[in-house]
Amino acid sequence: MGLNDIELPASVVASLYPSALVSEGAEQRGEIAIKAPEGASQQAEKAPAGEAQPFVWKFLGNNKRAVLVVVNNTDILHLPDEDLNFLTTMLTACKLSLGDIILINYNNYLEKGGPAAVKYFKSREVLLFGIEPADFGLPVSFPEYQVQGLANVQYLYSPPLAAIADDKTAKGKLWGSLKKIFGI
Repeated sequence: MGLNDIELPASVVASLYPSALVSEGAEQRGEIAIKAPEGASQQAEKAPAGEAQPFVWKFLGNNKRAVLVVVNNTDILHLPDEDLNFLTTMLTACKLSLGDIILINYNNYLEKGGPAAVKYFKSREVLLFGIEPADFGLPVSFPEYQVQGLANVQYLYSPPLAAIADDKTAKGKLWGSLKKIFGI
């Protein structure tokens, strides 16, 4: 039996379409209208008891350029103010803004895994600050400041933002990698 030969009972079709399938007045024109059973629309909108609520990503930014910036902070939702200031300065040097990126704190999504975030945000570049590639869920390991391509996504792994902000050598290495990624 092929997909085109599947026949569903009327009650199943009605539950799939909680409102009328055919417009009002169909019966007068000789058409058949299938209406949902009473209470079906309420059942379709509510999750069954005991079922988990849908997953919600908490992030900063508008993702205009599909750049995912991932940090790892245990005691704050996203970033401390000093790290955010350093990040915005770095983004400005790359001709980007917070509107061009998505910033997530990976500590909040350890159970989801990094590839889920990359897929959800449709990222083309991923900057990992303080998260090793293997801990992010990548199948490869690569050194700090090396731009690594994988499945049409460019990854960059570096120390946490706080560690880079006060280290001139680390800033220089990061800048060199960012120039490669963003063609600066």
